[in-house]
This record gives sequence, C-alpha cells and structure tokens, in this order.
Amino acid sequence: MVQTARPTVHIGDGPHAGAYRSPAIGRNGVVASAHGLAAIAGLKALIDGGTAIDAAVAVGAALGVVEPYMSGIGGGGGSMLIYESATRTVHTLDYLGHAPAAANAAQFTSLDEIDADVRSAAVPSVLAGWLAAHQRFGRLELGALFQPAIDLAERGWPVSPWAESIFRESAWRLERHRGRGGALLPNGRPPVAGGIVAQPDLAQSYRQIVGAGGDVFYRGDLSKRLVHAVQDAGGWLSEQDLADCAPTWTNPLQIDYRGFAVHTAPPPSTGFQYLECLKLLEAADLASLGHNSTNYLHLLLETIKLASADRTRYAGADPAVIRALLSDDYAADRRTRIDYARAAESEGERYVADKNGAVQPGSVRASENTTHFETADRWGNLVSVTQSNGAPFGSGFVAGDTGIVLNNFLYWNDLDPRSPNYLRGGQQGRDMPMSPCVVTRDGDLVLGVGTPGSYGILQTTLQMVLNVLEFDMHMQAAIEAPRVRAFEGTRVDVEGRLDATVIDELRSRGHDVRVLAPWTWAVGGGHGIRVDAKRQVLQGGADPRRDGAAVAF
Repeated sequence: MVQTARPTVHIGDGPHAGAYRSPAIGRNGVVASAHGLAAIAGLKALIDGGTAIDAAVAVGAALGVVEPYMSGIGGGGGSMLIYESATRTVHTLDYLGHAPAAANAAQFTSLDEIDADVRSAAVPSVLAGWLAAHQRFGRLELGALFQPAIDLAERGWPVSPWAESIFRESAWRLERHRGRGGALLPNGRPPVAGGIVAQPDLAQSYRQIVGAGGDVFYRGDLSKRLVHAVQDAGGWLSEQDLADCAPTWTNPLQIDYRGFAVHTAPPPSTGFQYLECLKLLEAADLASLGHNSTNYLHLLLETIKLASADRTRYAGADPAVIRALLSDDYAADRRTRIDYARAAESEGERYVADKNGAVQPGSVRASENTTHFETADRWGNLVSVTQSNGAPFGSGFVAGDTGIVLNNFLYWNDLDPRSPNYLRGGQQGRDMPMSPCVVTRDGDLVLGVGTPGSYGILQTTLQMVLNVLEFDMHMQAAIEAPRVRAFEGTRVDVEGRLDATVIDELRSRGHDVRVLAPWTWAVGGGHGIRVDAKRQVLQGGADPRRDGAAVAF
C-alpha cells in the first residue's frame, strides 16, 4: 500500500509540501507538457469535448512548433500508453521509426559521424502514431486539433529564456546543412528570449495534412518533397520507406509492485530496465530508509547498474527472456550481487563489448532529445506519450520548403556488429529508452508519468514512480524532488540540492559524485498525472527544469 511517511531528506523550500509549484488540480481534464502553449492547446481540445487522445494530438502538433528542438512530425517516432477507462485496459502504441532500407553502418566509423548527418534520420513516424491513436480513440476533427499549432506557426511564438539556450547551443546542427536553418534561425542567427519565431512552411505542411490526411505525408505530395530534399543532400530516406511506415498496437509490459500494476511499453522500448529495478527494490523497506538518504540512494544506484547491464545485453531479446528478467526468482538472484557498503563499476548506458570488470549482465533463460506529455479527460482516460527528434533539432536538416526538421534516431544504434542494437537497414533500433509509464491498482488508474532524457529516462522515471508509490508525494513534488543519474564506472551525477552530508557519504562508499546545478535538465524533464479515483480528482505536475506546464479544469 502507499506509504504516508514524510521524506527524511529535504525536497525543497517551496510552500507546497516542499515543492515550489502546486500541482494542477481538476476533475474534467489535465494536460502536462513541456510548453505552456502546447498544454493550452491540449486543454482546449478537452474543453471542446475531446478525449485524452484528442488532447494528445493537439499537444503533439503544438510542441512540433514551440519545441522544435525536441519533437515534431520529422521525429523518429515515439511510444504511447493509453489507459481506456471503459475497459480498464492499458494499450500500447509503438510508433518508433525504422532505419531506411538503404542504411549501412559500414559508412560510418564512429557514432559522432552519425550525430548530425542527414543519413542519421530514421523514418519519420510521429505523425503516423498520432493518426493511428486518433482513428481509434479520437472524437474531434483533425482540423480542430491542429489549428492551435497552425496559428502558432503562422503568427509566430515567443522564445523563452530556456529555449534561447537550446537554440544557442544547438544552432550548429541547423547551420551545417548548407548553412541554412530555415525559419528556425531568423536572419541566420539563433533567436533570443522574447524574440518571435514564425514557421510558415511548417504551417502549410500542417494544413496539407489536415486537408488530405496522413497519406499526403506518407504517400503523397509531402512525401515526395521530403524525400527529394533528403536524397538531394545525400540521405537514405526513400518514398518506399515512408509508405511502409505502420505503427503497431501491442500489449504493455507489466509487473506487480506492492499491489500496484506498473506498465510500460515492450521492446523495442527498454522500459523493462526500470521495471526490473522495481522488482529488485521490492524486497527493501524503502520508506524506512528515507527519501534520498545515503542508504536509499546507494541501493537505488546499485540496482540501476544491475538492470542497466541487463538492458544493454538483452535489448531486443525474445519476449520470454524479458519476462524472465522481470520474474521474482531472477530478482532474488540479482539482489545477491548488491554490495551495500561499496559502489560497483558500471559499463555505462550503452553497449560495451569488453566489460573490463564492470557490472555484468545476469544469466537469463526463458522459463529518451525527447519530449514527454500527459493528458487525461473527464471520462477517466489517460494518455502517456514520449517521442523524440533524437538530439536537439535531430539531424538539423530542414527538408526543403516543408519546414520539417528531420530526426537523428540512428544515433541510438550501435556500430559494433556484436551489439544487439547494431544498425541495420529497415530495422527498428532495439535499445530505445522512450518508455512512458502507467500505474494502476485493481484496474483503477493511479498514475501516468514519463520524461525525456535519452537513457536517463530509465532512471528518472524510476525515481518519480518511487516518489509517488513509496513516499506519497503529490505529482508536482514527485517531479521536483532532486534526482541522481548513474553513468560509466562509479560516476554519479546529482543535483546540487541533494544534502551535502549525503553526497559526502556516497563518496565514502566509492561513488564518483559529480554535483550539477541545483536544477538541471540533464536529469530529465518529467510530466505526470496522478489520479484519485475515489474522489475523481486529477492532479498534474510539470517539470520546472524545462519549460514545463500543467493545466487543468
């Protein structure tokens, strides 16, 4: 059952149970997203009688305008969990893009070469995901859902101080492709805070999609123009790649954790890492350790290392192997590898062939740059979405006059043929960290939460879930609480708000602690909705580490 113990380590000085913001509370609908203007677009859909799916489409389309560095219709895809209230069922939609058929790992000698190359683009699959979900669960017309985004693109949107920093640090991606950044670099320079960015080409592409549907993007005029621009620049994407794009409805991965059912997307998503962590931690009395205490964080970090080693080894494995990773017997065996007094070496977040003494994967036999948003409606439905461009602005390539920025998803593959995530033409990446989370109890919705952050997604989501289920934090406090992130070796990044004594004690146990700024987007940008089913109250939270906003009515 949910613990009611208060955290023993300070969360913050804010007046809202330690949080600086209060959660957004309503009964008819909540939207939590990475930008306030996108959250308002989603809220409008809910007020107009739309479902959580309608709101999610409106949010996604608007984010493609006001958060162009994180996601958009040129993105490499995403993962969506949908809680359907009528059937009390969690559905999963996989719309992660495949590598173009012509992709060839041999053309690269390092991942750095892939990073901002036009050949780094996976098949843009974000739009296909929205349309598949809308067709099944939507009520409102696409025109109504895209209109707020079209207005923002045509009239322009104001740049925030945080967005200015992303533009400034990542403009080189846009500039390297013939020195052009399109409308995203007004006058050839990154926009400044308070500046207005209009994207008329993107607005026109949106209008074409509204008028002709998804076929115009995957088999029609937009498809042809997109492919012509990519191939003219030496890219791999073809019209057939786009025509073959097809999202897949799947069943979520699910574990029982202290009576809660915790769901995430199945492979190629690798959310099974944090599910495995929960199984490993289930035997410990975490609440008695104290939130973000030395003992709690040491156990959390050592657990993450074990599960991360399994992820890099078993990503893309047979479903029976994944089920074995999440079994009680396997968890019991893996717990014996934890040294409660000393930090173990980790291989890090990506595949390494030679472990060199690092934490090894267990022996199993079968027996996230990114955005995340949440929407919930008056009928009890919830949508949890994580989708991405890859890096900020993806490949940096703006496809001709479409206004569409292409992703660099192939950077999330490996060039070592021994890796289960080796780059192959026509294949999805097998180690995709985008992994939204939905928690239920006895079929009732409890929580929807997720975050961007590449492989850090798998650690940040875990911490936010534990903040709610173990420490009974309200949604905003669970998101604001200081976070940690484990890397290679014994390196651990911690936010500067963590108690100094705890930092010193972690170092004494062998953790190589690097203290970051008190609030940093390096540990993600979480959004979530917590549900009080008995009172029918929705509680939204948004991350102040980015431009997050939660709104409700």
